Amino acid sequence: MKAAILVETKKPLVIADLQLPKKLLSGQVLVKIQYSGICGSQINEIDAVKGEDKYLPHLLGHEGVGIVLETGPGVTQVKKNNRVIMHWRPNKKGLQAQPPKYTWRKKQVNAGWVTTFNEKAIVSENRLTVIDDEIDARLAPLFGCAITTAMGVVNNDAQVKIGQSVVIFGLGGVGLNIAQSADLVSAYPIVGIDLVDEKIERAKQLGLTHGLSGRSASLAQEILAIVGNSGADVIIDTTGNGRVIELAYELTHPDGKTILVGVPKKDDLISIYSLPLHFNKILKGSHGGESVPERDIPRYMKLWRTGKLKLDNLITHEFPLSEINKAIDIVRNGTAGRVIINMSNV
Repeated sequence: MKAAILVETKKPLVIADLQLPKKLLSGQVLVKIQYSGICGSQINEIDAVKGEDKYLPHLLGHEGVGIVLETGPGVTQVKKNNRVIMHWRPNKKGLQAQPPKYTWRKKQVNAGWVTTFNEKAIVSENRLTVIDDEIDARLAPLFGCAITTAMGVVNNDAQVKIGQSVVIFGLGGVGLNIAQSADLVSAYPIVGIDLVDEKIERAKQLGLTHGLSGRSASLAQEILAIVGNSGADVIIDTTGNGRVIELAYELTHPDGKTILVGVPKKDDLISIYSLPLHFNKILKGSHGGESVPERDIPRYMKLWRTGKLKLDNLITHEFPLSEINKAIDIVRNGTAGRVIINMSNV
């Protein structure tokens, strides 16, 4: 099977043919992938943001959609020919299987419980959620991370209330959906900051009430002029930039919440005045919005079916697997919404 392999950090992925294991182990499911999304987390892995990568060479990708080809011993939650969303957050049901090991040039290639930058993938049962054929396969990968993370951040981490002010730093694939999620729970105002004007305009179509340029020299004053001098009720950072995180915390209301979605580089430390944390102010890191895919994906699909959840404008670029490095460059440049990989031409 064709796959994109991370052989060396800070280098392009290598497109190659891998050999699948001869048999599936307990809890493993073989999936034929149709589409995969590209998340900022994969860029972080390629760039070794968290430090040395001890698992090279390995596969990447954690949001996708595909068809079940085969199931291993003990699998009860999915069956052959099921259409499934592939996600990195675990379900409460289903087995957590041993991660698979592929072979390339007689060497081992590692993988996690789910990977999606490959034509076929052996996935842990609890990283799959069955869906029907109603939703367009091209849109389905968004439910693997971009939507579930964003809505989880708003519902679970920030617990945004009606009429609360929300500020979002970074309007990429997750940031766009955070704006949409904040609108769905009737937050106001919803302020988005980005370096790319096009992304700000796209976010306004999804519920953003105010858009500001991250290049502005008076950005802090502009934000406070919208949310009030005491600061915003909720500020969410998706950039992972230490200086942006410091600003976000500074502009959060004394009774408010600063939620961190983006992950800073290993040596990008932040400096904050921590006294407000001893009272009512909250600074919290999000882990996928604490979403539970088997519960949340059906809920969010209902919103899509009724027209409350907008998906069509979220995907801005599509590439075949052979051009995945070009796709990654576009994600890295920060000009895209969500970028997807089409596996139909593999």
